[in-house]
Amino acid sequence: MKKGKTPPEQATASDAEGSKSVAAKPASRRKSAPESNIIAALDIGSSKICCFIAEMRAHGGIEVIGIGHQASRGVKAGTIVDLKAVETAISHAVESAELMAARQLQGQPIRSVFALVPGVHTKSQQMSVNVKISGHEVSDRDVQGALAHSRGAVQHGRDELVHVIAAGYALDGQRGINDPRGMTGQSLDVLLSPVTAQSTALRNITAALHQNHLEVDGFCAAPYAAGLATLVEDEKDLGCTVIDMGGGTTSIAVFAQGKLIYSAAIPVGGNHVTSDIARGLTTSVADAERIKTLYGAAHATSTDDGALIDVPPIGEEEPLQPNYIPKSLLVGIIQPRIEETFELVRAKLVDNGINQIAGRRVVLTGGASQLPGLCDIGQLILDKQIRLGRPQRLRGLAEATGGPAFAACAGLLTYAAEHAMDETPRAAQSYNFALPFALHGAFQGNMLQKVTSWLKENW
Repeated sequence: MKKGKTPPEQATASDAEGSKSVAAKPASRRKSAPESNIIAALDIGSSKICCFIAEMRAHGGIEVIGIGHQASRGVKAGTIVDLKAVETAISHAVESAELMAARQLQGQPIRSVFALVPGVHTKSQQMSVNVKISGHEVSDRDVQGALAHSRGAVQHGRDELVHVIAAGYALDGQRGINDPRGMTGQSLDVLLSPVTAQSTALRNITAALHQNHLEVDGFCAAPYAAGLATLVEDEKDLGCTVIDMGGGTTSIAVFAQGKLIYSAAIPVGGNHVTSDIARGLTTSVADAERIKTLYGAAHATSTDDGALIDVPPIGEEEPLQPNYIPKSLLVGIIQPRIEETFELVRAKLVDNGINQIAGRRVVLTGGASQLPGLCDIGQLILDKQIRLGRPQRLRGLAEATGGPAFAACAGLLTYAAEHAMDETPRAAQSYNFALPFALHGAFQGNMLQKVTSWLKENW
């Protein structure tokens, strides 16, 4: 990758260096992609596994050149439960994307990807680090010390640091400062939003990738990526909540003043709606998914009683006669689960004191967000304005892959483009999960050098 500037507020786990990974890496068949401006993103979801390959243009744009996706296997509610099945699905998705991008890759496979971490495995915090200025001008060293302190403060137990996002600064109690450098005061508060992830989840993702001869360029929290893909700048600045409704989980990301300030997830998604339909109508899961896609809605209409749906009974290959049910019965199964999902989201925002800060704007995205009437139900329960979010600012996405279902993977490309200009060569990157990322000596030293370099160049 080309060298460039990486902001200090995004200290990622991919900056860690170590001697060996917890998963032994097989002899790699992979060679470097011929183009140094090629990036790849991988989303290991509960309903699908998706790989995007993109080319970073000289003028700063991103164009998708390869897309591959497979029905997910071995993932339940965002957690890997069958490593071999996940490895196979990843292989198929990556190879499909490579085949589509064969011309730009000159026939060579990719050898590294940026990977999403499901929101159910991530946890965000809000913290303020105080630095005593004692009347002198705020220097680069003051900010560096605050960032270093935050990395040490959030590392504990089974969690590893994924992001450190500087949400703002306050000087002598005066908030809203974007750049305190050169200003004089007695006390500087750096407002931070660290995001951590369970180390076991990172290990399992890394192990699945290593078995496919793929290295990890970096991790990104799924709700953060969904926000990067779907929000416009005004929504980020004024306050907006992104609700990414996936197959196994629903992720939440709150943005304000242009930064991520909160993220969370609940273990409820579109697959739960499908299961409810299968049980309620006594049909197979495959037929329940088809019925949901073709006829499902989040709330009833006046014509639902007159509309009939043929439901194949479970276990009968060729039913003797049609099994018709009114559409109102189907909607009556779906609506309670959708209402429960939005009520759980509202409870998360209220219980964590984020609801007012988040503003009155909500963007729904994810594959499960496409049910008719979903926005209306969400607007009533959350008491916010809601729109459906699709990937933005990416070229090359076909209509079939440009919808809400692919928003998180598209956002990961945006994140990858910002962080692909890492000064650390890919060949030198490895992962030592025996120690937390931020406690690994190589990580601390290397990351501090990058922060120092970036601050000197940009401040």
